[in-house]
Amino acid sequence: AVVSTQSGHYGRGLHIYFCFVASFSALVSSLTFSIMKIYLLGICCLLVLTGLGRAEDEEVDIDGIVEEDLGKSTIGSKTDDETVEREEEAIKLDGLNVSQMKAMRDGSEKHHYQAEVNRMMKLIINSLYRNKEIFLRELISNASDALDKIRFMSLTDPEVLSATADLKVMIKPDKENHALHIIDTGVGMTREDLVKNLGTIAKSGTSEFLAKMEEGDESVPSDLIGQFGVGFYSSFLVADTVVVTSKNNDDDQYIWESDANSFTVAKDPRGNTLGRGTQISLFMKEEAYDFLEENTIKDLVKKYSQFINFPIHMWTSRTEKVEEPVEEDEKAEDEVKDGETDDDVKVEDEDDEKPKVKVVDKTVYDWEAMNDNKPIWLRNSKDVEDADYNAFYKSFSKNSDDPLAHVHFSAEGEVTFRSILFVPKSAPHDLYQDYGKKVDNIKMYVKRVFITDDFEEMMPKYLNFIKGVVDSDDLPLNVSRETLQQNKLLRVIKKKLVRKALDMLKKMSEEDYTNFYREFGTNIKLGVMEDHSNRNRLAKLLRWQSSNDDSAMTSLQEYMERMKEKQEHIYFMTGTARDECEKSPFVEKLLKKGYEVLYLVDPIDEYTVQNLPEFEGKKFQNAAKENLNLNESEKAKETMEVLGREFDLLMNWLKEKVLSSGIDKAILSSRLVGSPCALVATQYGYSGNMERIMKSQAYAKAGTNEAGSQKKILELNPFHPLVKELNKLYKEDEESDSAKDLANALYDTALLRSGFSLKDTTNFSERMDKLLRRSYNIDLDAAVEIPEEFDAEEEEEAKTEEEGEEVEESEDVADETVEDEESEETVKDEL
Repeated sequence: AVVSTQSGHYGRGLHIYFCFVASFSALVSSLTFSIMKIYLLGICCLLVLTGLGRAEDEEVDIDGIVEEDLGKSTIGSKTDDETVEREEEAIKLDGLNVSQMKAMRDGSEKHHYQAEVNRMMKLIINSLYRNKEIFLRELISNASDALDKIRFMSLTDPEVLSATADLKVMIKPDKENHALHIIDTGVGMTREDLVKNLGTIAKSGTSEFLAKMEEGDESVPSDLIGQFGVGFYSSFLVADTVVVTSKNNDDDQYIWESDANSFTVAKDPRGNTLGRGTQISLFMKEEAYDFLEENTIKDLVKKYSQFINFPIHMWTSRTEKVEEPVEEDEKAEDEVKDGETDDDVKVEDEDDEKPKVKVVDKTVYDWEAMNDNKPIWLRNSKDVEDADYNAFYKSFSKNSDDPLAHVHFSAEGEVTFRSILFVPKSAPHDLYQDYGKKVDNIKMYVKRVFITDDFEEMMPKYLNFIKGVVDSDDLPLNVSRETLQQNKLLRVIKKKLVRKALDMLKKMSEEDYTNFYREFGTNIKLGVMEDHSNRNRLAKLLRWQSSNDDSAMTSLQEYMERMKEKQEHIYFMTGTARDECEKSPFVEKLLKKGYEVLYLVDPIDEYTVQNLPEFEGKKFQNAAKENLNLNESEKAKETMEVLGREFDLLMNWLKEKVLSSGIDKAILSSRLVGSPCALVATQYGYSGNMERIMKSQAYAKAGTNEAGSQKKILELNPFHPLVKELNKLYKEDEESDSAKDLANALYDTALLRSGFSLKDTTNFSERMDKLLRRSYNIDLDAAVEIPEEFDAEEEEEAKTEEEGEEVEESEDVADETVEDEESEETVKDEL
């Protein structure tokens, strides 16, 4: 009833209506049915007249009680007018609400951005591009677009190629005039095109051409490169003056000339010399003369534009050996030089005389093809043979060896691209010395034009040995086309490249993968540490030596297939060599019970396993650490409990008194077979191999390494005779030197057996000396006796040295006296 103003007035009419209803109920009993109808009709008329009268009254109070009661509920129901008011209060720009913003915009004046053309040109020339060499790439790309346009137009009108059907790009350096000419047989430009496209900054003729194609509902070619309309102006990076001569089928031949400040357009007085197409002539700056050298141009074409769709030819010179006839004067001179007279010459038979020739060097000029290599990634992989892949790999990687493997694929989805990836046969010598350094192994092309190879995001560090190309048509470039914009598409490309690279490695033959792993195995281990998203894929590529085979390496999957029925862990042992791992006391019981042990002999291996806690549900267990579960029988466990009570006091004595500074605790071991004892690292402590690696770090400081300060667990073999003897000596006299020396000797040997280093080598040597003396019944107090002649000889040598020193001093004094006398005589003579 209160939706609008008038509906509020009808609400008051309803109030009157309810009053009439009350009076009507009192008259029902006394009125007849006909009178009732008349009465009701009168009431309806009265209601209509009352409502209309109230609506016409302009001074009606619409903020009365009815609206307040019906429209604003304390429960939370709000009117539409209030909702609009709240939205207007919420939507504000810099303190302005919606109505104020609307009023401001309705009364504002619209202006276009202004630019100072000369300064804009300087910004484009000096600030947009990082490398001057980019100019050649841009001009060749423009020429390629012009050729693509005329080729596309010829599909519907073959007559456009009447002038010449040879579509190509030509480069001609002119050192004498310091000019470089880039010529194409493309679509060319009319006078209007020259003014509009070259005279307007950021005006892209290619973009305009594509727009026209789209408006005409024609299929748009994806080969066109240009999009920003500023590539042409990179010419001024190297040239003071640029002259453009162009001939279009629809117009005469015109010349456009500019010095970057202004430009002129005039009809070519020579007439039609091009037939069709464009010639760009760059008159080079002095510092850019190097770009006129043949080798420089060849390198730039090969780097940026070798995969352009159209042939690129360059006017080159070469020296050839040619034969030329010898003239008469030269003949006579040669004969005289040989000592012959004129009479001798006349005697010769003219019939027998043969024409003489000489070999001379002659410079020959000709057009040379610059881009023989074709972008094979654009072809179907089924149509490319291995020889083609090998030749392509050698051409762009500058490697003389064939690749070990390759993968050729195309990806579609968020971003579409084609790629070929290669695995080299051998690793470079500095692969790990410069690990993490930027490499240029992956080359990025956009529409077959090289953009960059400076990408950290294209491949992860551990795959920096992979070489290849990536070509896409829809990657976002910055205006200079030197770098890609950083966005999620790069992450998508990287993800797909990594997956394809790992899949390529997985599909290698066993022989090829063995060769690969010998060269790049460390990279796979680094990948496990760095790339957690692909950790499981990389784990399947790992190979280690194993107790199962003396020569061949094994994978984790093969290890899993050979695991014992109730084996819960993957056992491994680390060390510097296989022989060290095999003879370690930690693997004695494992090998005896038939468990397979992996031997990790590379310094990086233990780091790798730390980042690979499990494989297919089985956790890794370092044999050199505590809590080694060997699935002992119940009877064996009962025996160890009995022995534990027998050796309990000895264990406490070793921990509390004799070896308190080196061990955390001493326990009886079930992992040892032939060794008396071993030092075991705690679950999260450093093993002997890891402690050695940590101490060997190039940046480690002496005395600050916590690896050597960690306490270990001493495990004793209760069945070994030396341990039994130690327990006997302890029970006889725990303070005896024999018991302490034997305990310390066992501890020192355990350090060495377990891969740790001795902290105090002097004490170790002294204890070994005592043990050897006792073994051979030598008195512990027996001293070393040195004969007197050795001491006397030393005294004589000392006296001789002193006398020699005195003689040298006297000679020095005499020399100084002579020198002083000579200097005095010299001074006198000068005076």
